[in-house]
Amino acid sequence: MAVLHSAHVDPFTRDHLPDRQAWPELILTLPELDYPERLNCGAELLDATITQLGGDRPCLRTDAETWTYEELRRRVNQVAHVLVEELGIVPGNRVLLRGPNNPWGVACWLAVMKAGAVAVATMPLLREAELRPIIDRSLPAAALCDARLRAELDGMAVAFPIVAYGGEDADDLIQLSRTKATDFEAAPTAADDVCLIAFTSGTTGAPKGCMHFHRDVLAIADTFSRHIVRPRGDDLFVASPPMAFTYGLGGMLVFPLRAGATSLLVERTSPELLAEAIARHGATVLSTAPTAYRAMLKLTDAKMGTLRRCVSAGENLPRATWEAWHAATGQRIIDGIGSTEMLHIFIAAADDDIRPGSTGRAVPGYEARVVDLEGAPVADGEVGRLAARGPTGCRYLDDARQSVYVQRGWNLTGDAYLRDGEGYFWFQARADDMIISSGYNIAGPEVEEALLRNPDVTEAAVIGVPDPDRGSIVKAFVVLRDGVPRSEQTVAALQDFVKAEIAPYKYPRAMSFVEALPRTPTGKLQRYRLRQEHG
Repeated sequence: MAVLHSAHVDPFTRDHLPDRQAWPELILTLPELDYPERLNCGAELLDATITQLGGDRPCLRTDAETWTYEELRRRVNQVAHVLVEELGIVPGNRVLLRGPNNPWGVACWLAVMKAGAVAVATMPLLREAELRPIIDRSLPAAALCDARLRAELDGMAVAFPIVAYGGEDADDLIQLSRTKATDFEAAPTAADDVCLIAFTSGTTGAPKGCMHFHRDVLAIADTFSRHIVRPRGDDLFVASPPMAFTYGLGGMLVFPLRAGATSLLVERTSPELLAEAIARHGATVLSTAPTAYRAMLKLTDAKMGTLRRCVSAGENLPRATWEAWHAATGQRIIDGIGSTEMLHIFIAAADDDIRPGSTGRAVPGYEARVVDLEGAPVADGEVGRLAARGPTGCRYLDDARQSVYVQRGWNLTGDAYLRDGEGYFWFQARADDMIISSGYNIAGPEVEEALLRNPDVTEAAVIGVPDPDRGSIVKAFVVLRDGVPRSEQTVAALQDFVKAEIAPYKYPRAMSFVEALPRTPTGKLQRYRLRQEHG
C-alpha cells in the first residue's frame, strides 16, 4: 500500500477486498494503461489537465454559471481541506456523497479523490430502506450532502457527521470551504488503492458494492472514451444518469475532464428537459439510455443538431430505436454494454464500425467471448454467456457473489449473447430473461423489440409466465400511444404484428396494457419486478 502523507490510514477497503485469487484477470497491455505506481485520479483529472492545457478553459457549465478548470481546482482543494481539517478524514476513509449532477457535487467527488478517501456516491432518489444497507456495508466516516437531500440522512440518525452544501446554514460546506486555502497536495495514493465503492442499482436484490481503484477511473477514459467516443477539447458533454451511476460518472465527469472538455450539468434529466438543454447550450456528446432516445424522437421541434456523438447504455438498444434516431438526426448511436462491476463500457462500436442491432466489438484494452456453462468458448453464431476481462473488473465488498460474477478469471455479466464471424456481439437476453416455451428458447428482448416497431407501442417489457401446457408462455406488458384503445382488438393486432416481424412461435400469448413499466432511478427496466408480481 502507498505511503501516504497522513500518519493515519484506514485499511478498511484493502482488508475487505476479495481474496486475490477470486479477482478477474486484469489486462493492462495498452501503452496508455501503463500508469505509475503512485497515482491519484483526482489530481490526474484536474491538476494534470490544467498543467497540459491551462486552467482558464471552461470546465463545468449550468444554466446559471460556468466554472473554469482553475476555479474548479480552487474549490476542490478547499473542500479537501474541510474533509481533512474539519472532519478528520484520513486516506481510506469512506465518504458518502448525496447530490444531483451539479458543480458542487463534482467538486465534492474530486475532493474525496484528492484527499485519498473513498467515494460512496448514492442516487438522489434513494430512500432510507435503500440507503441503510449501503451505509451498513461501507461504514462512512462522513457525508457530503446537497442541502435539499439532507432530511433523509438526518432522519436515519447516522453516527457520522453530515455536512450539507447549497443551504443557508452557517456551517454549510460552501461557507466552510471559503475559509480554507486554495492549494492542496493530493494524497500520493497507489494506483491500486480503492477510490470508490459503486453500489449496483439493485435490479436483482440486495445491492453489491463494487470496489474500484484510482487507475480504473483513468482506464475507462483511456479505453472506451479515447478509442470509441474520441472526445475533443471543444466538446460539451451532457449525461442523463446521476453521478452515482458509473455510466453517468464517466459521461459527465471522467471523460470530459480527461480530455480538457466541458461538462454541461443538468439536475433534472427527463427526455424533454434533456433535449431542451442540448439545444440551449449546443451540447456535442450525449450519454443516455435507449428509452430517452426513443422519447426524444417525439420532440420534433427539438434542435439537437449540435450533437456529434450519442452514446447509449444501461440496457439493450433496440435496432428500431437506432434506425429511427439515425433517420431523424443523422447521428449513429454508439451502443455499448458495461456494468457497475466493470465500471463502464467494454463492448461498443462507433462510426463505420457500427452494425445496427449489434452491441459492437470488444473495446480496445478489453477481451470478450461467449462461453457455455462450464466456461468454454462456444462457436460463433451460438448463444451463450457473455464473458469479459480487461483493465477493470469485479471486486465486490465482502460478498459471496464474487464467485458468481468472476469465474476462471473472466467477468460473467449475466447476459446471453452470440458473436458473429466478424467479432461483433449480438445481445439475446439477460440470462434470466430467456423464456423456454414448448421446448423453444425465446429471448424476451427480441419480442420487445418487435413490439416497439409498432407505432402504437411506446414501451414494452416481456417475461415468461407459467403455463400448464407449455411450461411457460410469453407475456408482454405494453404502454400504448395516447389514443390507442386497450381492447382485445388491439391485443390481436399487436400479436399479428409480432408474428409478421419474427418467428410466429415467439409472439406474446398473453398481454397486459399498463401506464408505465417498473424502472430503476437510472431508467433500467426491472423485469424481475414483473416476474415477482406476475410470474
